[in-house]
Amino acid sequence: MAKAASKETKPKKNLVIVESPAKAKTIKKYLGSKYEVTASMGHLRDLPKSQLGVDIEDDFEPKYITIRGKGDLIAGLKKDAKNSAKIFLATDPDREGEAISWHLANLLGVDPDSDCRITFNEITKNAVKEAVTKPRAIDSDLVDAQQARRVLDRIVGYQLSPLLWKKVKKGLSAGRVQSVATKLIVDREREIEAFKEEEYWTIDVKLTNEKGKSPFVAKFYGKDSKKKMNLADEKTTIQIAEKLKSAQYTVQSVTEGQKKRFPSPPFTTSTLQQEAARKLGFTAKRTMATAQQLYEGIDIKGSGSVGLITYMRTDSLRIANEAISECRGYIGSRFGEVYVPEKPKFYKSKRSAQDAHEAIRPTSIVYDPEKIKDSLKPDQYKLYKLIWNRFLASQMPDAVFDTLQADIKADEYILKASGSTVRFDGFMAVYVEGKDFAEEKEGKMPKIEDRQSLLFKDIETMQHFTQPPARYTEASLIKIMEEDGIGRPSTYAPTITTITSRGYVAREGKTLYPTELGTIVTELMEEHFSDIVDVEFTANMEERLDCIEDGEKEWKQIIREFYGPFSKTLADAEEAIGKVEVQDEVSDVVCEKCGRMMVYKQGRFGKFLACPGYPECKNTKTIAEKVDAPCPKCGKAVEVRKSRKGVKYYTCESGTDCLISWDEPTKLKCPQCGGAIMKKRPFKGRGPIKYVCFNENCNFEELMSKSNLK
Repeated sequence: MAKAASKETKPKKNLVIVESPAKAKTIKKYLGSKYEVTASMGHLRDLPKSQLGVDIEDDFEPKYITIRGKGDLIAGLKKDAKNSAKIFLATDPDREGEAISWHLANLLGVDPDSDCRITFNEITKNAVKEAVTKPRAIDSDLVDAQQARRVLDRIVGYQLSPLLWKKVKKGLSAGRVQSVATKLIVDREREIEAFKEEEYWTIDVKLTNEKGKSPFVAKFYGKDSKKKMNLADEKTTIQIAEKLKSAQYTVQSVTEGQKKRFPSPPFTTSTLQQEAARKLGFTAKRTMATAQQLYEGIDIKGSGSVGLITYMRTDSLRIANEAISECRGYIGSRFGEVYVPEKPKFYKSKRSAQDAHEAIRPTSIVYDPEKIKDSLKPDQYKLYKLIWNRFLASQMPDAVFDTLQADIKADEYILKASGSTVRFDGFMAVYVEGKDFAEEKEGKMPKIEDRQSLLFKDIETMQHFTQPPARYTEASLIKIMEEDGIGRPSTYAPTITTITSRGYVAREGKTLYPTELGTIVTELMEEHFSDIVDVEFTANMEERLDCIEDGEKEWKQIIREFYGPFSKTLADAEEAIGKVEVQDEVSDVVCEKCGRMMVYKQGRFGKFLACPGYPECKNTKTIAEKVDAPCPKCGKAVEVRKSRKGVKYYTCESGTDCLISWDEPTKLKCPQCGGAIMKKRPFKGRGPIKYVCFNENCNFEELMSKSNLK
């Protein structure tokens, strides 16, 4: 009897491995049923946390281990790989992504020299489909550049930090980039403290035409139109002001002209972080986390998962011709042909820029942020709108201003007046770049002519003092780090997070300032590890890492050249540095166990209160943020806490179950029943914020934006 034919086996699928489930979901939509797309959830192997993990004796060979908790994931990936026709490693298109692919290849038994690696600058259908048709080998130079950075930072961090623990305070850390960033902030504070202010005065005169109309302000300049007089004291200023009150005013010369204002280029990582800090108040960490979401894919109603922006770690200003063409077409249809420049605009990247990726731009200009707003969380919408507007404006014409400058004779003195009006708004119809510090705005000027007589209307004298350099904000710190070559696009955000979380730097509003601990550690580093905190040395090291990426240098040779002098300096410092005392800041909270005044300490999760009597007394307390509103039940203070997932909730300070609420108490009273009003935030940020009554028997509810509560 003939045997039954065996069932036909299903053809194996191609396996695509990316870092995150969101990215996997977006790519799966584009590749279809012949591909299985899965996520590695970031790195799977790394240097061990419990030891140096670099074999100094064996030519700095790194000792990679499986990251704790990733065993089951690796087993699943191996199973998927075994049952696949071909494996494509599609991690991010940078050093870190190349290294993750290299580790994946090692774990899954994939030949790194085979055509296994695919990359794309944007997660769009065309980009993804084209990528799988052009696989390549893993770039060993990129991997080596990442290994060199990782090993270098590990050696500095793991050999310097224990010295700081021993000599200064347990739990401290030093790092190749973080120590330089801290020094920048310390140096700025030194400049501020050393600054000597100087007094100066200004005189503004309000003038009109002969009919007493069209007022404008002219500023006192001096006796010579080419040399400004310095008004250093009140007495001289008042004497001149008295003369100006009775002077005859005549227009001596008028210069009319035009000036152009050019659009800003599309964003790089650095400029995106700076502008998001200025305009949105985002930290660099918040900006990059949100940008990652926009890059990997957002569920857009009617379109499914869509990657909305190109890769967000880049220092290039290059834009694909197709994107420019699409943008110019959109500008013409929305704003009219007058807003389409005769030629496309191209922007030149810095000489040191890595040009592998484009600038940060929308993957398609047709995804207008206003049209997809309902599909985006608030942070996603704000950041996407910023990126979209900036890119759109970068391909629009220059703005044109009519300018007028006048020298005005007032007896023996000269005053100057200037103003401008917009002739053509150009790119400003969409976007104007923010500034770190306020600039004096130039007002409008009425039409005036040579030898025209003017009438005195009013005068104002003002005392000023020269200002010290401003403290760094996150935006200005990132800007100077980029200019000085400290770190690379991927390191700005984590560096700032590290120096603030370690307690070296603190925030006051938007500005950053060094703590006593940060200053002490910087002084110690300056004295004993001058190279580590030297801007030029750090920038040169970044260039050498770039040389590894370009295949011009061998990575272990860079480490060898660094380690010889560093190890000698480390040994010398061990001998030379004595114990450094750092005084803890004393709080106004009494330890209820022993009566001492508790002090502020810095831990892994921020500041907390601790008894200074340790180890005799081990009492500690969290520092609770409080709301400026009473508990709606008992009237006591309300504290802000966070759930395990980082979500804020509110609880009564009484420590009982008096109040535990996701809604924030306010001082407002319900207009219907007189009860307490709570601020209710929407689930996952979707929808408007509302005011609701705390009384369960009252149904009062009102949108926050329309509220007329008192």
